[in-house]
Amino acid sequence: MSREKIVVLDFGSQYAHLIAKRFRMLGFYSEIALPSAPLSDFENVRGIVFSGGPSSVYDEKIPEFNQDILSLNIPILGLCYGHYIVNLGYNGKVEKAPVGEFGFAELKLNPQVTCPLFAGISPVQQVWMSHQDAVTVPGDGFETVGSTADCPYAALQNLDKKRFSLQFHCEVKDTPCGNTIFRNFAEYCGMKQNWDQNTVLQLILESIKKDAADKNVLLFLSGGVDSTVAFALLNQALGQDRVLGLHIDNGFMRKNESSTIVTRYREFGFHNFIVEDASNSFLKAVYHETDPQKKRKAVGENFIAVRNAVVSRMNLDENAWLLAQGTLYPDIIESGGSKNAHTIKTHHNRVEGIQTLIERGLIIEPLKDLYKDEVRLIGKKLGLSDDLIMRHPFPGPGLSINVLCSTGKTTPADEQEMKAAETAVTTLVQQDDTFRSLISAGGTALPEPGILPVKSVGVQGDFRTYRYPAVLTFPGSLNDLPGWDTLEKCSSYITNTIKDVNRTVICLFRKPDTKLTLQEGYCDRSRLDQTREADAVVLAELKRNDWYRIIFQHLTINLPYASAPDHCSIVLRPVVSEDVMTARFAHLDIQLLQRIVQQLCCFPFIDALYYDITNKPPATFGWE
Repeated sequence: MSREKIVVLDFGSQYAHLIAKRFRMLGFYSEIALPSAPLSDFENVRGIVFSGGPSSVYDEKIPEFNQDILSLNIPILGLCYGHYIVNLGYNGKVEKAPVGEFGFAELKLNPQVTCPLFAGISPVQQVWMSHQDAVTVPGDGFETVGSTADCPYAALQNLDKKRFSLQFHCEVKDTPCGNTIFRNFAEYCGMKQNWDQNTVLQLILESIKKDAADKNVLLFLSGGVDSTVAFALLNQALGQDRVLGLHIDNGFMRKNESSTIVTRYREFGFHNFIVEDASNSFLKAVYHETDPQKKRKAVGENFIAVRNAVVSRMNLDENAWLLAQGTLYPDIIESGGSKNAHTIKTHHNRVEGIQTLIERGLIIEPLKDLYKDEVRLIGKKLGLSDDLIMRHPFPGPGLSINVLCSTGKTTPADEQEMKAAETAVTTLVQQDDTFRSLISAGGTALPEPGILPVKSVGVQGDFRTYRYPAVLTFPGSLNDLPGWDTLEKCSSYITNTIKDVNRTVICLFRKPDTKLTLQEGYCDRSRLDQTREADAVVLAELKRNDWYRIIFQHLTINLPYASAPDHCSIVLRPVVSEDVMTARFAHLDIQLLQRIVQQLCCFPFIDALYYDITNKPPATFGWE
């Protein structure tokens, strides 16, 4: 007998699989399906969710949708893009919104309408928006459940048809009532709780045994939580004699990272792993590379080259060994791995060499359907220590993607784009009444506006963006800064208003009488060592002050923006997140931040310090 389930139709959103995960975490089994799925695929389905997606409903190429799904006598909930599809299916109208919303918004429920999705939820709620289109005419028979300041039809329902649609993303943690909405929807659908972590663990172990069959497994072992949990799962399912961990020191590790990893693994009882120092080959692979995507690909392909060299040196029979990776689902969908998703970044676990091995059936990925918080729960069930599973995430490319590179030269097109961004930021800060009121409410003087002459990656409306960060320099000391809440509002307002900006930073320190310009700088040992030293200071202070466990991840970003080629600017990027798909910048204790700044200022190679005050979206965690 097949399991009852909630089905999520994936229209290509970065959050599609997060919806399914939310239902599973609440105890309701859920699966992903294509929006073009035939009606025969909906047996034992108690409810359907239409995900968001990167397209406008009026784009030439949009995900194929089986309109007959709307004829099913099954409750349907549409989110963002799904919100549009539901209303268009009943003669509604969707147009470009007068104001796009990215980040927090305040939802106010209609007191004259009772909606089963909002049972037990107070009438004013924080919600997370990421959209440029909007429903301008609701579908036939739909009534307004809730609105925001810029979105009059943020929540709609048609109870006769069992149809609900929401403009906001209730699958992310930054919509606090989201889990209640999903639980209410599942209960409205008549679903019984039928999913738990014990079931997940058992299914993964069974899947490993099936996928591995009689082969042994070689695992890329970075030392991060993902590869560590994958290693423990493989060991439990197959035994240590059939599993070999390969930790590659690629030269991009944190300070003393590899030696720490080796010590912790041995202390826990892992002995079936080897360490390969391949730093020279990785540094050569990214030599003078300035394109972030090409740099990621070069790192990923070099992992395969090192793996092949190790296999050859150890005389391992390639036909008897699978390659395992600690790939998570966000890695896949951000690489454009689902049918309708756009590429946000090129993940090192999805480069051409890996794809070839996947096609040959030589890759095993035990965690590919899970998210970071689920992985940590599995790690706890396996008995792994906090030292192993609560470490901040550290991707395979390591610090290489924290070191931004440049030839030091700009094209006329770059100059024009930078000028447009700088003019827009300056005009907004100095003349925009809304921004001035935000600063006034924070009780401080207006900041000096500007931009950084380096681009960083972001994700806005499920699209990858590559734009210049806005810089705000406030007068006085760190104690004179507006509160974090004020800064968060300012950052959101800037990125929502200015299309040429996807990130906002504040200046914490700048050497006096120093002219900063874009320098020629690459991912070499010197700049990596700079990054390691600065990063070690920040992490040590976070641990010493008990902030390391509060922050999901801290990234130290090295910019080639300085007074000389051997100097740099450093950006601090601590973020708080539970699901990776969304995040808030960390509101650090100011005294802690002061201690960090005081120490970093002592490094002679640091000309300026910045603090990234951008949430995800519109910015990603890292800058590349």
